[in-house]
Amino acid sequence: MTRVLLVDDEANLRHALTYALRQEGYDVAAAADGEEGMRLFHQALPEAVILDVMLPGIDGYEVCRRIRRESDVPVIMLTARDQEIDRIVALEIGADDHIGKPFSTRELVARIRALLRRAARPAAVATETVLEASGLRVDPARRRVEREGAEVALKPREFDLLVHLMANRGVVLSRDRIMTAVWGEQGTDSRTVDTHVKRLRVALGDAAASPRWIETVRGVGYRFREA
Repeated sequence: MTRVLLVDDEANLRHALTYALRQEGYDVAAAADGEEGMRLFHQALPEAVILDVMLPGIDGYEVCRRIRRESDVPVIMLTARDQEIDRIVALEIGADDHIGKPFSTRELVARIRALLRRAARPAAVATETVLEASGLRVDPARRRVEREGAEVALKPREFDLLVHLMANRGVVLSRDRIMTAVWGEQGTDSRTVDTHVKRLRVALGDAAASPRWIETVRGVGYRFREA
């Protein structure tokens, strides 16, 4: 049974969502604040997290940051306001999705299912051949990245993104095309791609203003430099 961690301080909503998720076949661990949420995260080892932004004590953003330092578990953030800044912050700190209150339980369940499908289905690696470019070496079979001979630690989705970009070296890839190839889903917020490219650049030490490897093609997407 798939285990979901729900962290929300609104008792009525927490109880309603717990009931609805259990009716859908999920095992639910529920917490009313951030500290309890982190304790249950370590204790229950959930396969997905539903996390409210406004929490007593440490807020949802900080909880998400702490989770991301330890795990790539799918995280959906619940925001009281469905404004662009809330969505941007949620994605910047590592959330996989967000949904503004009020929302329908059916929509939330659908989003959880979509995230779990993506997590369970690794992105297809475009090639098993070792890829090299200007001091960067990527071994898809061993899932290992080296920059100037030193290993670079990447999260699974960042690795898959890098492989896809390198395998299509010189080709301008739209955000939608990247989403389909790496995440296996269409129609997801393209900011997800931007956020992961930003993290990938930081990990590689690749400056967006003068990129060594990953170029931004304004209004379209990204391209891995040929040389």
